[in-house]
This record gives sequence, C-alpha cells and structure tokens, in this order.
Amino acid sequence: MTQSHNNKLTTFFRRLLSPRFLYFYAVFSLAVPNVALCFTERMPFMACLANVLLPLGVYGGLMALSRKTGCQVWRVFLLIFFAAFQLVLIYLYGRGVIAVDMFLNLVTSNPGEMLELLDNLVPAVAGVVVLYVPLLILASFSWARHLKAEAAFCRAALWCMAAGAVVAGLSYVMYPKGEDRPFTYRAEDHMFPVNVFYNLGLAVEQSSLSANYKERVADFRFDAKSDHPADSAEVYVLVIGETARAANFQLYGYHRPTNPLLSRTEGLTVFSHTMSQSNTTHKSVPMLLSAASAADHDRLYDEKSIITAFREAGFHTTFVSNQLPNHSYIDFFGSEADDCVFIREDETEAKEGSEDVVAATSDEQLLPYVKRILDKKRTKELIVLHTYGSHFNYRDRYPQSEARFLPDTPTEAKAKNRRSLINAYDNTILQTDRLLASVIGMLRDRGCAAAMIYTSDHGENIFDDQRLRFLHASPVPSAYDLNVPFLVWTSEQYSRDYSAITAALHANRNKDVETSVSLFPTLMSMAGISSPRTVALKLRSLTDAGYKAPRHRLYLDDHNRAVTLRQAGMDEFDFEKMKEWGMEDDGCRPLCKYCPKSKNLLQNKN
Repeated sequence: MTQSHNNKLTTFFRRLLSPRFLYFYAVFSLAVPNVALCFTERMPFMACLANVLLPLGVYGGLMALSRKTGCQVWRVFLLIFFAAFQLVLIYLYGRGVIAVDMFLNLVTSNPGEMLELLDNLVPAVAGVVVLYVPLLILASFSWARHLKAEAAFCRAALWCMAAGAVVAGLSYVMYPKGEDRPFTYRAEDHMFPVNVFYNLGLAVEQSSLSANYKERVADFRFDAKSDHPADSAEVYVLVIGETARAANFQLYGYHRPTNPLLSRTEGLTVFSHTMSQSNTTHKSVPMLLSAASAADHDRLYDEKSIITAFREAGFHTTFVSNQLPNHSYIDFFGSEADDCVFIREDETEAKEGSEDVVAATSDEQLLPYVKRILDKKRTKELIVLHTYGSHFNYRDRYPQSEARFLPDTPTEAKAKNRRSLINAYDNTILQTDRLLASVIGMLRDRGCAAAMIYTSDHGENIFDDQRLRFLHASPVPSAYDLNVPFLVWTSEQYSRDYSAITAALHANRNKDVETSVSLFPTLMSMAGISSPRTVALKLRSLTDAGYKAPRHRLYLDDHNRAVTLRQAGMDEFDFEKMKEWGMEDDGCRPLCKYCPKSKNLLQNKN
C-alpha cells in the first residue's frame, strides 16, 4: 500500500515538473489577465476575442521557442510581471489596464509609500502569489534539472496567432475611429499586453520631457505685474491637499462633523460643485500650480508655475512640502520659490526607522514654517503648502489621541473593512480641518489683507459601491476620486479692500468648477497680478463676474488627451452620483449599448 502511494506521488511530481505541463501552465497564467479584461472592460465581442486569441498565440509561440521550458519561463519574466501587476490593479480598481500613470507613479512614489500600500494589499498580492510564484518555482526546478520538452507546440501557436490577427483586423474595420462612435478599436488601447508596452513607451517619453524641463524653461518669463499698491501688506496661502474628497467634508453636506472648526469660520467661501481633471497627484498638482489644464496640457512642458508669476510681481515666495521630493514637476515648480523646503527630506534615519509614522508624516509639521514666515512680516508674501493629507494608510495620518471616529482598524484593503477605513479616512479630514483652521488663525492674527485657497489634488475610492473600487489613479476615473473640495478664505481687511472680488467669489460659489482650470487665474486675480501670457485665462477665474461654468467637464486621460468624462469611461453610476451632488454635465446622456454593467449598478446601487 505504501509502495503504491509512493509511486503515485512520484508520478504526480514527475508530471508536475514535466516541460509539457510547465508549457501549458505558463501560457494559461499569462492569458489570465486577457480573459479577466474581457469581463472588466467594455469591449464588443470581436474585440474581446482578439484580446484573447492573438496574445494566446503569441504566448504559446514564445514558450515554444525553446525546448528548455523552465529557462524560457524566466526569459518571459517581464510578461509574467505585467500579468501579475495587471491582476492587482483589477482587484484595486475593478477595471483598466496598466497605465502610463502607473509607470510614472512607480518612479515618483517614494519607497515608504509603496511599502505602506503593499502592507495593506494582502488579498490582491496573495492571489498573485498563488498563481505566479509556483510557476517560477517549477520553472527553476525544471531549468536546474535540464528538462527538455519532447515536442514543440509552434504549429498550434501559429494557428492561434493567425486567427487572432484576423479577428483584430476585423475589429479595426468594424469599430473605426470617429468622435460620434461609442467604441473605437485600437490595439494600443484594447489589447493586453500591447497596450502595456505602448504605455511604457509613453512613460519613458514623458520622463524624458521632465528630465529636460529646466533647460527648456530657463529663459521663460510671465512678465507679470501687480496692480495692488506696492506698500499694502498682503499674504496669500495656497494649501494643496492630498486624496481629500468633498463627499466626506461636513462643509459639503456630509452627515459627520468632519469640519467642526471650518464650519464656524467667518469669511470662508465653499465652492460646492468642484472636480479635478485628474485622479493622480503627479498630473493634478502641476496643473493646479500652472496655467496648464486638460485642454492645453502641453504648456506645462514650456512654462513655469504660478510661483514664478508671483516672484516677478514682487512677492516673496515659499514652497513647503510634507511629501518627499520625487523628481517631478512638483519639485521643479517648488524650486522656483525663494525658499523651498521638503520637510521630510531632512528626516534623520532614526526618525524614518521609528514606529511613529504619524510623527514623521503629520501635516502639523507645516505650521511652524508658516508661523516663522509670517513673523517676518514681509509686505508681499506667497506661501504654498503641499500636504500629505488623506493619503493611504489613513490611520497613519493623525495621532490616535485626535481620533474621533472609531474603530479605525483594521486597515487592510478589504471591502469588509470599509467601516474602519471610512472612520480612519474621516479622521484624516478632521485633521485637515485643524490644519486649515490653524493657518487661517495665523493669517487673521497677521492683521493684513490675506487669503487662503485650499483644494485637493484628487479624491479617493473606498469600496463605495458594488464595483468595490479602492484608492485612486485608476485609468478610468470615478465621481469619488474626482470630486474635491475648493475653499477660499479672505480676511476682513481683504474683503474691505477688494470687495468686488469677494462678491464675485460668493456669486460663483454654486457654479460648476474645474480646479485644474480655475485655481491659477483665481489666485492671480486675487493678488491683482496680470500677465500677457495668461490673458485668455481671465474668464476662468472665479473672481470674474462673467465666469461661466464649463459645458463639458474634461479629464486628462492616461495619454494626456483632454476627453469628456464619458469618453474617459466613467460609469452611469458616477453620473448619477454627480447629479445627486448637484453637478450636471452634457456627458450625462443615455447609456451606450456597450455599457450593460452600468445598468446593473444603477439598479442595485447602495
């Protein structure tokens, strides 16, 4: 009996390590994302068929190039990595391929942030480990034992590739390019992993543009001037939040007291219908700081930021960031200031290595810098603060002693933990409330014409509906990761001196606003600064009595194209949520025939 059992085990392991089994295991595991994307993406049947057949044939052909199957598995490791990465993203966002922004995030996110995120993505990582790690282990054993396949599978792979190529060609014919078409087929957009390699190339191209940015703009000038009296003291503070969505602000009708201080603050104007044009930090923040927007994003590469405009107009400028530098446009723009400080860059190894993550990342560290700047009582002052805000892991963004909403653990990225995740997230908004109230208090004590603008780079998904989307930066945006707060506070002195501006701000507070479009001209106008290069932006300013809300809200997609929210792939559920928040858009039209899942979302929404 024992001998028979041992023989069965021996046979099992021999088959498990056989090159034939390894071949099919590798091809199958590489094709899993292709099959999964057929269910998550809104593609017609022919496009889905092409997305499976042609890559399947290519995977089979690549694995058949060598009889040393174990060695060949490691040769296609990059494809295995992309497949694993793709499945993690599907777990997080529910849809979308590995985007240009994903590659850029890999090089612009600091290691601490990435480890912090991975620590809380156990379910997604576990699934990937179960599927792909055994493949690599078996391949290593096969390679070490010099096992070779007895027969190649080239012919079947070639037939599969040929069939896939025909179907892909038919997809181009059946779904040609056209603005009025609900679906346009392009392999670089719809075929995995072709789209991934295409996006990788675009990421390299964009990285090259940013690497040469300083040389390109070395001689750039706004020729900016201020029409405010040169001897009148004025201070402007721009606070850029991180991952704060308006839906969780008490000021925006949220049922919890997340803004107990700001809700009692005089002189605060709340813009009720605001959205960002990007759900990624490295795109959104540069647009907030520059004259670029989704519609004219290319000017980002050839112009400097609002900090330079203020300097030219006679202001002392300071940029203080509670995020680590990452060699992005945010860093470039910050370095334009007279004083530029990344407060976490100078952290000691002891502090970095300590368990007190809150102390190392708290936005309260920004306040002493603001106080020191204001104590100098310069006549003209611009302060830009870049916060860490509500960045995941939420629980690490505030001291436990200030936690009002409990329980705030566990924090792992699981839908069943939504209650504790929301509690922790709401505590981060409460922390932002304290920060902004403190800044306003210091400006009020300064006793001059002063103003503060606060907005966030983007919002966040927190398992809000059946889609179970989490975090932000998905290639397909949602209402939750685009709807952001936009607050403007003005001092009594400012309101007296520039009553027409405060009146216009108040009049425009309930109009639709795109922060990436309106922040730059609004802050310039509030400071009385004009530039011949930005005359066309005047009507985008919220200080202009003639301000008109955008007819179409635009989104800067993964390929840096300005598209409507529907073209960006937003669900019908998101448009319904926007209407619920009081925001209309011409993109809110009947569902296209390729969006059956949206109907289910609307019928079963929470």
